[in-house]
Amino acid sequence: MKLLLDENLSDRIIIRIIDLYPNSQHVKTLGLINTDDAIIWEYAKTNRFVIVSKDSDFHQRSLLYGHPPKFIYLSIGNSPTSKITQILRDNFDTIIQFGSSEMESILVLM
Repeated sequence: MKLLLDENLSDRIIIRIIDLYPNSQHVKTLGLINTDDAIIWEYAKTNRFVIVSKDSDFHQRSLLYGHPPKFIYLSIGNSPTSKITQILRDNFDTIIQFGSSEMESILVLM
């Protein structure tokens, strides 16, 4: 499973999770910084990414349109990069299960 981290998350997270989530990317690396959410959504859909964000706009989009792409909503407020990294690492099994689910389109992690 590959994750696409939104701009509200540090791009330094990628190097800390790439062993678990190969081919994951950050919107900054892809030149999608300050890009409309709809474009990021379509990019993730086309390229089979799971979007990870603290942005409630993606949460709303996921409720309206379903998947693909799937969306992981980090409902954690302002948190250090180390905490976000730990959440993604600690929830690896849950995230992989979510990714293979036919029914679920949103996963909320706290």
